[in-house]
Amino acid sequence: MTNDELNVNEELTNAENAPEEVAAEVNETPVAEEKVAEVEAEIEEVAEEVEETPVAEVPAVEEAPAVAEVEIDDDDDEPTVEKLKAKLVSQISLENFDWDAIGKKHENYSSDERAKLESVYDKTLSSIVEHEVIDGTVVAISSREVVVNIGFKSDGVIPQSELRYNPNLKIGDQIEVYVESQEDMGGQLILSHKKARILRSWERVNQAFEKEEIINGYVKCRTKGGLIVDVFGIEAFLPGSQIDVKPIRDYDIYVDKVMEFKVVKINQEYKNVVVSHKALIEDELEQQKADIISKLEKGQILEGTVKNITSYGVFVDLGGVDGLVHITDLSWGRINHPEEIVQLDAKIKVVILDFDENKKRIALGLKQLTPHPWDSLDENIKVGDKVGGRVVVIADYGAFIEIAPGVEGLIHVSEMSWSQHLRTAQDFLKVNDEVEAVILTLDREERKMSLGIKQLIPDPWTNIKEKYPLQSKHEATVRNFTNFGIFVELEEGVDGLIHISDLSWSKKIKHPAEFTKIGEKIEVMVLDVDVENRRLSLGHKQLEENPWDVFESVFAVGSVHKGTVTSASDKGMVVALPYGVEGFAPLRHVVKEDNTQMKVEESLDFKVIEFSKENKKIILSHTRIFQDASSADRVKESAAKETAENSTKRAVKKLKDNLEKTTLGDLEALANLKSDMEASEKKARDEKAD
Repeated sequence: MTNDELNVNEELTNAENAPEEVAAEVNETPVAEEKVAEVEAEIEEVAEEVEETPVAEVPAVEEAPAVAEVEIDDDDDEPTVEKLKAKLVSQISLENFDWDAIGKKHENYSSDERAKLESVYDKTLSSIVEHEVIDGTVVAISSREVVVNIGFKSDGVIPQSELRYNPNLKIGDQIEVYVESQEDMGGQLILSHKKARILRSWERVNQAFEKEEIINGYVKCRTKGGLIVDVFGIEAFLPGSQIDVKPIRDYDIYVDKVMEFKVVKINQEYKNVVVSHKALIEDELEQQKADIISKLEKGQILEGTVKNITSYGVFVDLGGVDGLVHITDLSWGRINHPEEIVQLDAKIKVVILDFDENKKRIALGLKQLTPHPWDSLDENIKVGDKVGGRVVVIADYGAFIEIAPGVEGLIHVSEMSWSQHLRTAQDFLKVNDEVEAVILTLDREERKMSLGIKQLIPDPWTNIKEKYPLQSKHEATVRNFTNFGIFVELEEGVDGLIHISDLSWSKKIKHPAEFTKIGEKIEVMVLDVDVENRRLSLGHKQLEENPWDVFESVFAVGSVHKGTVTSASDKGMVVALPYGVEGFAPLRHVVKEDNTQMKVEESLDFKVIEFSKENKKIILSHTRIFQDASSADRVKESAAKETAENSTKRAVKKLKDNLEKTTLGDLEALANLKSDMEASEKKARDEKAD
């Protein structure tokens, strides 16, 4: 066989195999719809070039553009060109392709023709670079793997676990992949969806946050206060409060689930992301709320579900919008907590009391569905009747008594005792006490009632003058102090005042606390009774005789007594005298003989310089004692001097009278006179010394 014949046979074989190679390439490389027209045009050009070449002489077509998947029957041992043409036309609809050109004689391709064919083939394959992120198409899905076509000569395989966040993935979906290696030891293209998500995740998260997109996330696990969610390969935090619009008690039911979220917060510095599922629900509910509120009317009765219970009320779900039943609107009677009336998730009927369309607040009531207890109150009950009830609330100012479910009366603290000194309701009653009281006021329209318990016992002031006549002596209990006296209680409801001036005859008291203590017993005498104002004037010092009648003679003006300085002030010093009496010494009367001032607790003699029985006042002086002694000495000295001078004058006069009769005996008499005068002066000095 000649060389020409061998070449023709080889070209014929390549031509026969070309459709199969085209079909295989079509199976591996899907082409986007927008490129079909371009490929069809290039195929037409190829067909025109091979139009003159018979089948036996068609040269081998190295590469052909893949435009669709060509299915060839396995039992067809000798597929003809006509058969391949029919298959391709039926699958890719290339009506304008000239299949008759295949098989016609064409011995060799020129360099331009070959370059053109290679260009057409190259366009069917993607040029990829390792370690970059590209988009691929899902071509197959199994329980363990996902096959992805990225336009390379082979497909890549991704573990199903990397796509578990997207349970709705299907064949034909576009996903992003990271090219780890174009081929491994087995020639397999290695791709990773997880790494691609990580590389693009932060950009995607920020984009979702800015555009408020709804994204899918896979709940990985539970953590303190919420859940950890895989979003684009980033671990985001889902707070427990952002899971649902209603409180969630069990977070574990959301683990291993794929949910929709909104990105609500991003910390760019620490790369922290916070997502919310509640935000999606709220957006849906907002429209529902607007529709529901627009149809609401006051007095309308609806059925709802108890959504949440707090100490101040109950939140009820009315089918997309929540309303609040305040604790005071749950029952006509008093309750301590809403749980006494309703339970969580229970279905209840409520009435609309009020609503605000702008703030979307709805006030509901439960007790309003039943008649008010005051409407069924016995009509025969009137002021002055005795009623029994239970203490339900106690305040400082009084206690509320429930005489029937939903019917209460107030006992003011002033109606609990006849006593007038200040006390609180806790001193008389406690919660849940069963008491009997008298109705003082009753207003059925306002649904108010005031009660009293002191009216159950006689008023002690009714016969006060018979029980406590003037000048009668009694024992009382000290209840309170004031700056001006002591309030004491003679019996329940009978109080009296002991003025500070009536505590002691002799001792000056600055404050009653110096005299006695609260709670102690004290003897008193009734000084005055004011029935109209319910006042008793009492005294304590009146139980003894007035000692100032005796003090008047003991502490007479000019008398000197031993005293002790007890206190000092700018005006003088207080001195304690015998018999429990106090005196006052002005500053100018507390100077000692050595010109120093006496000190507190120093004991000295004091002279009484003033005494007032009416004002119970004694004025003392220490200075006067030594001042008066000095004056007496001066008087005595002056008298002695005057006597001596008189004697001298008499002697001189006698001497003058007898001058002319002077004799020796007279001189002797003169000497005797001189001696007498000296003796008189000595005597005067001795008296002065004494």
